[in-house]
Amino acid sequence: MKYLKQFLIILAISLLGEVLKELLPLPIPASIYGMVFLFILLLTGVIKLDQVKDAGKFLIEIMPVMFIPAGVGLMSSWNVLKPVLVPVSVITVITIITVMGATGIVSQIVIREDKSKETK
Repeated sequence: MKYLKQFLIILAISLLGEVLKELLPLPIPASIYGMVFLFILLLTGVIKLDQVKDAGKFLIEIMPVMFIPAGVGLMSSWNVLKPVLVPVSVITVITIITVMGATGIVSQIVIREDKSKETK
């Protein structure tokens, strides 16, 4: 029953994201709206971490399984993807390098801030 309640909370927030996606004319995916809502609700304490923690862990654990349909879709679309394989590959590599670099820089800033707070 505990898991069902946690899943329902997550689904309700996802539904709220879907509704907002339909109402606002912005090119933002509904899942992003949902994640932002969940983040805000967790920060404000409206939702406690214990209310969604176990279901969230479960969803993270099964995440690789969720990529199987996308992989099958890519394989079935090979004829469409073949002409644009090189540009997509180059864009993917550039994006990965950019995200890794930005993550590293932000991590270093956070670590430095933590160390400066500890020394004060």
